[in-house]
Amino acid sequence: MTYNTHLTELAQHLFAQRNYPNPNSDFAVSLQSIEQAIRVQQKMAELNGHVTGWKCLVPQANDQLIVAPILQAAERGQLCGIIPAIKDEQSLALIEPEIAFILGQDIEPYRHYSHDEIDAAISATHMALELIQNRFSRDSQPSYLQKLADGLSNQGVYIGPQIPKSVAYQASHVDLVVTANNQQQVFNGKHPCELPQLPIYWMINYLAEQGITLCAGQAIITGSYCGVVKVPMTAEVTIEYKDIGQFTVSFVDALA
Repeated sequence: MTYNTHLTELAQHLFAQRNYPNPNSDFAVSLQSIEQAIRVQQKMAELNGHVTGWKCLVPQANDQLIVAPILQAAERGQLCGIIPAIKDEQSLALIEPEIAFILGQDIEPYRHYSHDEIDAAISATHMALELIQNRFSRDSQPSYLQKLADGLSNQGVYIGPQIPKSVAYQASHVDLVVTANNQQQVFNGKHPCELPQLPIYWMINYLAEQGITLCAGQAIITGSYCGVVKVPMTAEVTIEYKDIGQFTVSFVDALA
């Protein structure tokens, strides 16, 4: 059996876990490089048939890359489907408040893109939530390459109201208030990469070097302002980005 066959089987296994209420992405196949993990991601994208968007950060100081396709169709509106996390017999939605950048044109591979060209390719910016799902077992201690191949805990993305592009490009600090069942969680939000557009400049050129085409309509999210936020299922949750805007959404079990 070839190593490429192993990667294909791994992609099939990881892809299947995305639709299980109690996933187990543990695997024994040894990944040797970031490039192999990216190949597994792309094989999952092929199984899915489309890519909704991407998550990314700037390259990390430890040489780790944070980049993964978003496979689940984007959620919008008053209801958001999510596979909940269960803690102490309580169902919780795991979310990360971010900003989404929507591509207005295809990005072809095998060429370098300037910041100005990338800025021009972004047609809209929105308040957004990354939907989080830990797919490894509690007993597992997955390596960075295993987590990268699995998609870095991404379950999907919720696209909230549109905001001015000029506001998004200046959003280095955003204070957030998350309210559910009359209880507030308040965060002094700071973008992990200083400005939310900076990871896009790196990611587009990195993926272009890998021969990966990005398509118009895809949403790119670039890091949470306050890490993972736990909110109750079914309740109305209001998420306020101070001085930018707010929206209300209820999370419902995507598998129910």
